[in-house]
Amino acid sequence: MGVAELCADAALQATRALMVVSLVLGFLATFVATMGMKCTNCGGDDKVKKARTAMAGGIIFILAGLAALIACSWYGHQIVADFYNPLVPMNVKYEFGPAIFIGWAGSALVLLGGALLSCSCPGSESKVGYRAPRSYPKPNSAKEYV
Repeated sequence: MGVAELCADAALQATRALMVVSLVLGFLATFVATMGMKCTNCGGDDKVKKARTAMAGGIIFILAGLAALIACSWYGHQIVADFYNPLVPMNVKYEFGPAIFIGWAGSALVLLGGALLSCSCPGSESKVGYRAPRSYPKPNSAKEYV
C-alpha cells in the first residue's frame, strides 16, 4: 500500500466519522427542537424558555449541517483530486454520483432549517408593550382619602 492509498483511506474514514457525527447531532437536534415547540408540554409553559430551547435545537441543526457539508465537500475534493491526478490509474478514478449531490442538498436544507429555527428566539423583553405604572397623588390628610 502506498502513501496515497493510506491518505485516501484515512480521508474516507474521516468523512464517515463526520457523517456519523452529523447524524447523531441531527437526532439530538430533533429531540431538543421538539421539546421547544409550542405544541408540546415538555419544559413547562414558559414561552421564552421554549423559544430558547427551540433556538438551541436550531444551533445543533446548524452544527449537524456543517458536519455533513464538510464531509461531502471533503469527499468531493478527494474525487476531483484523484480524477485530475495523472498517477492514479483510470480504473480507480471516480466521478460525482447522485449521493454526493444529495449530501450537499441535504446539508444545505439542514443548515437552512437550523438557521430558521434559531431565529425563533425572542430577544430581551421588548419595551414596546411596557407601560409605566401610574402614580396617584397622595392625599394630604385622612379626610381627603375618602
